[in-house]
Amino acid sequence: MDEAEHGSDRDARRRVLVIADKTCPCTELHDLIRGRAPAEALEVLVVAPALNSRLRHWVSDTDHAVTAAEARLARAVDSLREAKIEARGEVGDADPLSAIGDSLAVFEADEVMISTHPPGRSHWLERNLIERARDRHSVTVTHVISEYGLEVAA
Repeated sequence: MDEAEHGSDRDARRRVLVIADKTCPCTELHDLIRGRAPAEALEVLVVAPALNSRLRHWVSDTDHAVTAAEARLARAVDSLREAKIEARGEVGDADPLSAIGDSLAVFEADEVMISTHPPGRSHWLERNLIERARDRHSVTVTHVISEYGLEVAA
């Protein structure tokens, strides 16, 4: 059955779920997303996990983590919209693997893009997030390495 017979706009659009810590917005990610389909045929959901220290998480102090994630989301979504890519954002679980699962439950993505800092600078890579996401989910998982935000983190 071709897309015209299916009769759904959703079927004609490429849906990309982006999970990003402090690496977004970044040129590498934008270029990769733009390469997936024409801008008018893309729908992007950016999820920024509410990154928190173990102590703050343990005492249920999440306000700072959520506020920081909201600020990262605003920058990421604005930059994608400036590139004429339909995008929206949500704050996700502090655990990026849980954030991916939660998001896929409500956003039927064709691909998950996980944006991290380079090896040696990324806690997510140290915890094998890319491999764990590929093992857990049947959707294509693409790893994007970004230098964005490293000057601040250094």
